[in-house]
Amino acid sequence: MAPGKVITGISICGAGHSGSTLLGMVLGSAPGAFYVGEGAKIRYLHDEKKPLKKRVCKICGEPCEVWSSFHWDRSQPLYRQIAAHTASSIIVDSTKNPDWIEARTDELKATGDRAALVLLLRDGRAVINSRLRKYPDRDPEQQILDWMAQVDRSEALFSGFEGPKIRIRYEEFASDPETAARQICDVAGIEFQPEMLDFAARPHHPLGGNNGTQFLVARQQSADSFVSLPNRTRDYYKDHSGGISLDLRWKREMKPEHAALFEQVAGRFNTSLKWGE
Repeated sequence: MAPGKVITGISICGAGHSGSTLLGMVLGSAPGAFYVGEGAKIRYLHDEKKPLKKRVCKICGEPCEVWSSFHWDRSQPLYRQIAAHTASSIIVDSTKNPDWIEARTDELKATGDRAALVLLLRDGRAVINSRLRKYPDRDPEQQILDWMAQVDRSEALFSGFEGPKIRIRYEEFASDPETAARQICDVAGIEFQPEMLDFAARPHHPLGGNNGTQFLVARQQSADSFVSLPNRTRDYYKDHSGGISLDLRWKREMKPEHAALFEQVAGRFNTSLKWGE
């Protein structure tokens, strides 16, 4: 990155299991962009007290050409350091925590850089089904309540955000990715190229995030990758085309009792997020 060059930080907020890893990799494939994954996990780099999957690149593992040599100087703006380290001018971060996003936004504004916010929303039934698939032993009602709280926090962040921002539905993005990606790029002030949609064709070095989406990148780029698929999603992703497609697994997987509980607890809350009804 040339000295004095303005950088752009794009934060993706919303609830987990809403497609932020996929969207992050698409935006991170823009000219001059780098997708950090869940940037808050930079705090765990080189900390051997943390589980390996939380402190290394999810695709490369420990030998990652990016993160193995990166050390965060907390006295300096983070995205400027990443931009210099990766020779990028656009940093994409899918950390969902509003405090993290606000801190990075303040740093960008203090250095005369640009901050943009994307609020990514998804039908709550799909989110909860994904969470129950991953955490089958956790209380279903509490998972629903946690999702509602995260959406509320994200909406509050979005409402108060002063700068370029856009609200995107996962289902709209997955159904028509070019239109959604163009809209986001227009708002963020970055160049859209159709090649961005072939996100697996470009090397990525994400911290945290969705194993399945990362697997699609890893299998195209390396026979020896760090990311692995759990049994619960292995068949879906091994048979996946590798492109962007709408994931509606919840319609066939969600147990009737969980669907009924969701409707009872969050039916009204989810009204504007329902898809295909």
